Amino acid sequence: MNFNLEESIEILERTPQTLEQLLTGLSDGWLQSNEGEGTWNAFEVVNHLIECEKTNWMPRLETMLQERKNQHLPPFDRFAHLRLSTEVSIEEKLKEFKTLRTENITKLRKLIDPELHLEQTGFHPAFGVVRVRELLSTWTVHDFTHIAQIVRVMAKRYRTDVGPWKEYLSIFK
Repeated sequence: MNFNLEESIEILERTPQTLEQLLTGLSDGWLQSNEGEGTWNAFEVVNHLIECEKTNWMPRLETMLQERKNQHLPPFDRFAHLRLSTEVSIEEKLKEFKTLRTENITKLRKLIDPELHLEQTGFHPAFGVVRVRELLSTWTVHDFTHIAQIVRVMAKRYRTDVGPWKEYLSIFK
């Protein structure tokens, strides 16, 4: 097993700043482009990350840390963010994400003792029994997934514009 709580937190702490550096001040062309119907743009991904901070990671972690074994994890609507307002700026959304993430990392540090809690379990409706270390690993990789998604979607705006170099740009494959 490679999971290490402090290493995971290193990534979780950096995601808000990474997205802030990447997205702040960009035109709507970059923020609103997607890969076609049913796909998400950068703004929607940030909204999704905000929703995860509110209703996914910490509520599920707190459930798993309760004394009762294999508690059913609270449901998470992966598409709830699509019903959120898009009337605010990306900068405001990034600030909200950063605030929520900072609060959640503070809670995480207070709640988790790596010597005691990483093997505690909960019951996921699709996967069955899951461990705290699996949830925390997923949270970390989820950040990587959505950073990669944002970059891929933005790059694909220029897919035809790069001409024959498309063959050498692995992001298009």
